Amino acid sequence: MKHIISILVLCLLVSSCKTEEKQTLKRNGYYISGTAPGVYNGVRAYLETNGDRGKKIAMDTAIVMNEKFVFEGRVDYPQMVNLKINSVKGTAPLIVDNVEMTISVDIENLNESKILGSEANSALQLYNEKTSELTSKRFSASRKLRSKESDINVDELQKTMKDISSKMKDFPFEFVSENKDNAFSILLLQKLAESKTADLTRIESSINNLSEKQKNSINASMLKTQIQIKKSEAAALGASAIGQTAPSFSAPNPEGKTLALNDVKGKLTLIDFWASWCKPCRRENPNVVKVYQKYHSKGLEIISVSLDGSRNQKDPKASWIKAIKDDNLTWSHVSNLKYFNDPIAKSYNIRSIPATFLLDQDGKIIAKNLRGNALEKKVAEYLN
Repeated sequence: MKHIISILVLCLLVSSCKTEEKQTLKRNGYYISGTAPGVYNGVRAYLETNGDRGKKIAMDTAIVMNEKFVFEGRVDYPQMVNLKINSVKGTAPLIVDNVEMTISVDIENLNESKILGSEANSALQLYNEKTSELTSKRFSASRKLRSKESDINVDELQKTMKDISSKMKDFPFEFVSENKDNAFSILLLQKLAESKTADLTRIESSINNLSEKQKNSINASMLKTQIQIKKSEAAALGASAIGQTAPSFSAPNPEGKTLALNDVKGKLTLIDFWASWCKPCRRENPNVVKVYQKYHSKGLEIISVSLDGSRNQKDPKASWIKAIKDDNLTWSHVSNLKYFNDPIAKSYNIRSIPATFLLDQDGKIIAKNLRGNALEKKVAEYLN
């Protein structure tokens, strides 16, 4: 009898510990309970994030049982994710933070699911609703304009569309201004900063107007870094534009001696970014060799900047030197062996290779990214 009582006490203690552990998790992490009417047992639900190059990664996974599922865990900072459920159409955007939330799944369209218990998600849903309203109004005006009906006022419709477009451009910043202490505001500004046409100055101003809590958050810190990177890239793009004086540089040659661009410049100078591991570069090399052999005596100089140094290379320097010899590249070469982290590549905003810059005798960029016949034609035009 005493043995049975001891077992019962132990079970109660274990149950109590599990309950306490669950309550602790609820307090210190995220606890997302969902109801999914009509979804079969065993169907998987996911919280997906974007990985490198847009690849979807499952941050958390749950199994639907009795039309219910639970996500439990902890995040270091609020994150925008998508809820996905196998066999259910669409995805539902939501913000995962260390709070308790509930999700009522709409199996007809997951995007229409209701999320409760989070101020950030309430702001997200309100923002999406307001954005949808503006989008719908613009679409309606555009449809009327395209209809070419006799009674429409074209000027008035065009003005309406212009006004709506202006409102859509300003709306995100107005929303952030009205929600200064909401975690969604930083995530919204991060999304805006990803655009190629991002207004970085306006985004920085919006960050500075947030509450102290949000302004000093991890997400705000990451956003500020993101902005600085984009500014540096924009500066590099401008510095390496046609008509600009090519950024100067120096780096080790294969013998380990420092060689500068100014040491190489000729009547016409080709800066060629490449790497031994780059197949398109290696396929282009015979053409560059042909052009060099034909026009070197007339004033063409070449300096190749290698982006060897990939983590997949056992001995990047040896691979670089071997490729120079194998491809008969008899001109000047430099490399910091730092892959795309090479400071020269960054100063020229190199995102992919091969990449080339053709400089006149004053060091101004007169052409970019010429290959094959286009390269020879431009060199001939300048030197013949």
